[in-house]
Amino acid sequence: MLSDPSVKYRPFPQVDLPDRQWPNRTITKPPRWLSTDMRDGNQALIDPMDAEKKRRFFDLLVKVGIKEIEVGFPSAGATEFDFISGLVKSGRVPDDVTVQVLTQSRRDLIERTFESLDGAPRAIVHLYNAVSPAWRKIVFGMSRDEVRQIAVDGVKVLRDEAAKRPDTDWHFEYSPETFSTAELDFSVEVCEGVMEVLRPTPERPLILNLPATVEAATPNIYADQIEWFCRNIRNRDCVVISLHPHNDRGTGVAAAELGLMAGADRVEGCLLGNGERTGNCDLVTVALNMYTQGVNPGLDFSDIDEVVNTVNYCTNLPVHPRTPYAGDLVFTAFSGSHQDAIKKGFAAQEARNDELWEVPYLPIDPKDLGRDYEAVIRVNSQSGKGGVAWVIEQDKGLKLPKRLQAAFSRRVQALADETSRELNADDIWGLFERTYLPSPDDRFALVDYEETGSTGSRVFTGRVAIDGEERSVSGRGNGLISGVIAALRDACGIELDVVDYNEHAIGHGSDVAAAAYLECTTGDGRTVFGVGTDTDIATASVRAVLSAANAV
Repeated sequence: MLSDPSVKYRPFPQVDLPDRQWPNRTITKPPRWLSTDMRDGNQALIDPMDAEKKRRFFDLLVKVGIKEIEVGFPSAGATEFDFISGLVKSGRVPDDVTVQVLTQSRRDLIERTFESLDGAPRAIVHLYNAVSPAWRKIVFGMSRDEVRQIAVDGVKVLRDEAAKRPDTDWHFEYSPETFSTAELDFSVEVCEGVMEVLRPTPERPLILNLPATVEAATPNIYADQIEWFCRNIRNRDCVVISLHPHNDRGTGVAAAELGLMAGADRVEGCLLGNGERTGNCDLVTVALNMYTQGVNPGLDFSDIDEVVNTVNYCTNLPVHPRTPYAGDLVFTAFSGSHQDAIKKGFAAQEARNDELWEVPYLPIDPKDLGRDYEAVIRVNSQSGKGGVAWVIEQDKGLKLPKRLQAAFSRRVQALADETSRELNADDIWGLFERTYLPSPDDRFALVDYEETGSTGSRVFTGRVAIDGEERSVSGRGNGLISGVIAALRDACGIELDVVDYNEHAIGHGSDVAAAAYLECTTGDGRTVFGVGTDTDIATASVRAVLSAANAV
């Protein structure tokens, strides 16, 4: 890399718009959405989609609610032409969905494009030509007037070809390609030349698509360009301003959002951001960003995993686990402090009387996207007591007291350090069972018991396996737990003093189990914990005492 990159690269010029309005606006309604997955996304694939994958992708787009779908580039070859023609004739296009096709501004290509749409009830034909200085100078060797004439000549052919097919409801889109790196006044000049030919009206507007073909500046500059264009184009009410941001600087979503604030009406992009180089604007992210601000995007991503799986299958591209909203890990916390905050957030959410979502680290409720809470917190060596407790509660319904959480989490962390990997729910539960619940190797195991006496003076009489030998033990106390502790002290010299006791039902309903938790100090000052479960809460308490005794 150069020590002085300014000798090779220059800063992108600012737009002269001192009274810009977009920074003070918010997005309050969804745009028109156009998916270009089957065209722009498809042409960027190592192995382009075959007909079966295209049909599957088209069905997904329809299912999530996208009403305008760019289905291909029919003049590119027989495969594209045949698919588009077949799609039109198959009846697969719903009445409320409009297909769109792309063509360069050449007569033969435009004519072929219209042929692919024969019989369509309605369609959008999208024509483009590049207008920026680099293209005029390097690629075309043309003047501004010559480039403008390419666009004007092309839309004349659009108009004439549409007139030959009056049974189709035709709509048109024009893109001054490379808009974001072209002179704004020239882009307006070319677009107005197109408008003079097509004569759009407020009732039948022309779509003017303003692409960041290559993202070359910060998104605020793109927003300035969009606002400037909206202010200066004639007959603004006769055009739909469409955005087509790419992601070369990693800010394609931000460019789309700021462009909408700047006055645009429509967004073009791909599900999960597929596209050439670094991809197109990610429609899922833009839509769900709106959703988290209380704006219905008009798209349904309530089964985000189906979207991910279909995109992966059709494109043969992986979806990064950190992809916003859709990645496998976006709702997952490993960090102890994050886990603790999320756990407390869910508890507070459950106690609230309204539906307002307010959980730390989770900008959206995973259930709105069809995700389960079980994967929200996962455990590795970075995890804390809150994360461990969450996994136990979600998996087994046990609500561990805080001090027990801390004690057990140290064991979990030791296991994570030892294995050098993430611990799943089975790992954690297995360790919990070995630590606190009955096993054949325990010194003390309950066989049977009964409790007699009156309030304040209870007698515990039980059959307990001690070191593998079944024995009768008994003890007196002011309650069941103190009676069990007295029996163990008299039979084996075990000294336990109760510090804390907790119990709760596991689950809901009339036929549920119970859990009991005991924190005790031993004769030599150590702290031990016991856990017991049973369909009877009294028996669960006895088991908790024996569990604590096994830890002495």
